Amino acid sequence: MEGQRIILRNWRQGDEEELFRHAGNPALGNAAGWEPHRSIEHSRQLLNTIFGGAETYAIVLKSTGLPVGNIELMFATDFHTAPLAPHEAEISYWIGQEYWGQGLVPEAARLLIHHGFQNLHLTGLWCCHYHGNLQSKRVQEKCGFRYHHCDENGRTKTGEPKRVHLLHLSRQQWLDSHP
Repeated sequence: MEGQRIILRNWRQGDEEELFRHAGNPALGNAAGWEPHRSIEHSRQLLNTIFGGAETYAIVLKSTGLPVGNIELMFATDFHTAPLAPHEAEISYWIGQEYWGQGLVPEAARLLIHHGFQNLHLTGLWCCHYHGNLQSKRVQEKCGFRYHHCDENGRTKTGEPKRVHLLHLSRQQWLDSHP
């Protein structure tokens, strides 16, 4: 999938150094609710597991050809936070700290939203953010997601208790905003 400044493509062997460069940053891991990558070898192992999903994409800058983040669709069989109904998925994303605030994640999310509704024929998409993560909240609002509810008993991927805000976008809401 191709946007104005980015390409979404599957992760591949050879991406582990850039993956580690970004995902090894504790600020990113803490904001996203997972432990930072410990080494290039750790990132290499995750390329074959977590980052190997069919709907998991590297966010690649067109200007450099290097991956700077991740975006994915998670289904009921994957780790997810949202209460997924049949034909729904949850979008999860992160981007390297040096790229925060540049509008790259909304661009990536819009590509994935289009893919989910047009190609996968999903009926709804969810996004979540931890309480206090205003950057992620803003991405979701820019992409048309609407507040649904707050899980006061939410947990991060590391098991830490944290309030989770859940937002939803139906296929019809998306179609209405894209005549």
